[in-house]
Amino acid sequence: MDRLTSMAVFVTAADLGSFAAAAAALGISPQMVAKHVVSLETRLGMRLINRTTRRQSLTEFGRTYRERCRAVLAEAEAADALAETVRAHPRGTLRLNAPVTFGSHGLVPLLTRYLRDCPEVEVDLSLTDRMVDPVEEGFEAVIRLGPLAESSLVARPLAPYRLVACAAPAYLAAHGVPASPEDLAGHQCLDFSHWPRGRDSLWRFTRAGTTVEAPAAGRLHINDFRALLTAARDGFGIVLGVDTALRDDLAAGRLVRVLPDWEAPSRPMHLLTMRDRRPTAKLRRFVEMMLAEFGPDGTAVRTGALARGPT
Repeated sequence: MDRLTSMAVFVTAADLGSFAAAAAALGISPQMVAKHVVSLETRLGMRLINRTTRRQSLTEFGRTYRERCRAVLAEAEAADALAETVRAHPRGTLRLNAPVTFGSHGLVPLLTRYLRDCPEVEVDLSLTDRMVDPVEEGFEAVIRLGPLAESSLVARPLAPYRLVACAAPAYLAAHGVPASPEDLAGHQCLDFSHWPRGRDSLWRFTRAGTTVEAPAAGRLHINDFRALLTAARDGFGIVLGVDTALRDDLAAGRLVRVLPDWEAPSRPMHLLTMRDRRPTAKLRRFVEMMLAEFGPDGTAVRTGALARGPT
C-alpha cells in the first residue's frame, strides 16, 4: 500500500479515536482503515494502536510515530504546493534549443523581452545546427526547421523560415545582376554547407506557380551563416539566407536583393515541447510569446518532433 496514504489514514484514526470514525471522515470502509494501519505496523515491526472490541488507544511508539507522520505529511503537502506555485508563476531555468541563425537573429530579441517579463526565470539557450533529441538532452522547448517525423512531442507551427537571395552592390557591379534563376549558373553562390545539399546543389525559385531549379555552384562552403554573410558583404558572391538575418544589411544597402520577382524557397518551422497536461508557467509564457511573435496561430499540431536532416 502507498506509505503516505497509510500514514494519513493512521493519523486520522489516531486523532478521531476509532477506525469507524476515520472511515466515515475519509469515505472508506473501517476494514480499509484497518488494512492501512496493519500495513504500517508490519513495515515497522511495531504496534501503533492497541485494539480491543471496546476501545482503541495509541501505543507509546504510536504517539511518537503519529507526530513524525504529521511532519512527513506536512512536507509532502508543501512539496505539492511548491509544484502548484511553479505552475502558477514563472520561475526556474528554461532550457531551449534553436538553430544558430534563427536563434541569433530572431529568438534572442524575444528572449530578452521574455526575461524582462519574467524576472525569476533564467534561460539556458543552446544554438546548434545539428538535430538534438529534446528528451535525451533535457530541453523543454526546441525550435525545429524542416519536416517532422512522428513522435510523442507536441509540435506547434511557426511562420515558415523564408529565404531571400542577395549580394553586395560591389559584387553585382563586377559580375552583373542575374535576371532569372538560370543566370545563377554564371555566379559565385555562397553555400551554407550545413543544409542537406551537395556542392552542385540547386536553389529553387517560384513565380506564378512555376518552379525553377537553379544551379547554385560556388567555391566557398561554410557551415556558419554569420561567416557566409561576411563573405557576401565582402562582395564574394550571392547568398541565400533567412530574411530576418538579412534585414539590417538590406535596409542599410550593404546587400541588395536579387531576383526580387521570384519567391525563394522556405522551410517549415515548429516549436516542439513535451506533452504535459499542466506545463510550468515559465514554459507556458514562453510558448505564448513565441506564437505571438512567430506563429501563424496558437494551434498545437500533434504531428511529431524530430526533423529529418539537420537544422
